[in-house]
Parts: sequence; C-alpha cells; structure tokens
Amino acid sequence: MRAPPGPGRRALTAAAEEGAGGVGVGPYPGPWPDDPRLDPELLATGDRRNVVDRYRYWRVDAIVADLDQHRHPFHVAVENWRHDLNIGTVVRTANAFLAAAVHIVGRRRWNRRGAMVTERYQHVVHHRTVDDLRAWSSAAEPGGLPIVGIDNLPGSVPLETVELPGRCVLLFGQEGPGLSDAARAACAQVCSITMFGSTRSINAGVASGIAMHSWIRQHAL
Repeated sequence: MRAPPGPGRRALTAAAEEGAGGVGVGPYPGPWPDDPRLDPELLATGDRRNVVDRYRYWRVDAIVADLDQHRHPFHVAVENWRHDLNIGTVVRTANAFLAAAVHIVGRRRWNRRGAMVTERYQHVVHHRTVDDLRAWSSAAEPGGLPIVGIDNLPGSVPLETVELPGRCVLLFGQEGPGLSDAARAACAQVCSITMFGSTRSINAGVASGIAMHSWIRQHAL
C-alpha cells in the first residue's frame, strides 16, 4: 500500500468517537503490509479504537467479516419502549461475548452511548413488536429459536440451575417494569438471577452480562 498524503477525516472521526487518549497504537512503523484488510488511513494516523490488538489497523468491514466466521449461535433481544439507557451496555456486552445479533424490540432509536461504538461490529436488528420478534425467531431456522426470558418473576427458574439451549434468544425487559406481558407470553421459559442484597432488581445491562456469560460457560468454554 502507498501511504496517503495526510490523515483522513474518517480515521480522525473514528479516533475521536472511540477515545484518542492512551489507548491503541500510533501510525504503522515501517513499510506498510500488503493486506487488503488494513485501512490506509489508520495505518497513516494510528488506531485508537476500542478493539483487541489482533484487529489493529483493520477496516471495520474486515473486522465484521472475521467476527462473522466465529459468532456464537445465541441472540440477545431487549425491549425498548422508553428509550432505555441500558441498551448500549447490552450491545457492548453482546459484542464481547460474540452474540449472533442483538434485537431491539419497540422503538427503533436507542441510546448508543454505552455501546462505545461496538455497534459497528455487532449485528443489530429492529423489531417493531414482540410478535414480530416471535415471528422472526420461529422462522430463523428449522424448528425455530426458543426465546428465554430473563427476569425475576414468580415461577421463574434460577438461571444457575438451568441448561440454556445452545441456539436461542435471550430476552430482556425494559428497565423498571421488566418483561412486558407480551414478552412473557413469547418465552419458552423465564429464568431468574439469584440475588442476596436488598435491591429487588438489577438493570438489563448487568443482567444481560450475567446471562450471556452463563451461556458462554455452558457452550463455549
């Protein structure tokens, strides 16, 4: 590759969005590798993005293509009726655990601040209603994908005692009310997270991390 004359706007914008402090690496030292996955602008200006070292200087689409070869067969869905601030954390955690996709149910717009730009590397799908999510999960593959709700509801089964399906959708409710009535009706089962303090609930961002890691421990480690 030939070095461009100066830093491009796209690379500078990415650096600003993802934190141009002490994270990452500077301009590529020495001759540039002949690798189509690499971004010339990042090679020239440095890569300050929130990505693991193996993806330094890679183009976004090249990173997504590589992740797609290894994604786990569980999906994450979260209800978004009140513009929940926790959804960004759910997306970031889904990226960390390499979920197949995140499904936003309800309002299309969601608060991206907590995602720390990880939505660039994570497939995010919108469904207008819970019924739309249920229809998608039924047709996603032969036999459908079971929906497993995560909420501390009467009759729910402790998550730590359950073997989660290898291929499934983990569904989380809105901050405050939890799973809606329609969401509960769509679930094949509902699992609770055992707690020991005075609070009656934890937010969807925290709950999603616990549930996703439970799936990872059972099926990926």
